Amino acid sequence: MKTTYDKVFALGELLPRLERERAAGRTLVFTNGCFDILHVGHVRLLQQAKAEGNVLIVAVNSDASVRQLNKGADRPIHPETERAETLAAFAAVDFVTVFDEPTPHQIIAQIQPDVLVKGGDWGPTEIVGSDIVQARGGRVVRVELVCGQSTSNLLKKARGEG
Repeated sequence: MKTTYDKVFALGELLPRLERERAAGRTLVFTNGCFDILHVGHVRLLQQAKAEGNVLIVAVNSDASVRQLNKGADRPIHPETERAETLAAFAAVDFVTVFDEPTPHQIIAQIQPDVLVKGGDWGPTEIVGSDIVQARGGRVVRVELVCGQSTSNLLKKARGEG
């Protein structure tokens, strides 16, 4: 059984592993996000993403990337290393990597997944990397959101704002 440390890789280390998975005929599924405070919406997204193929790769926004997204002065709550390790603990997750860019376009171009999964809050034309995946015959899957479950909503509630 893989431990969390066997699942977290820098992109340069991850790519050869993914090529071996692809060569073995496995379907590569990709999703990404900040995953700052995990909630049931994240859990369901990961489970549904895994159901779309054989190998689930989760790309986590780095701390610098989260700050670029203007999610708030106190974000991220948890550092990227902890967010990556926490995600790696999920049975559904096969590999985790961290990326610095504000969008996952570059990492999707390098990984070339067969399936790209995002939450239903992203419209079909808004999903970064969908052009890359579809150009090679891959699929883009939108997962229904869990009502009221978001890190931003949880933080507002914790602060007594919502």
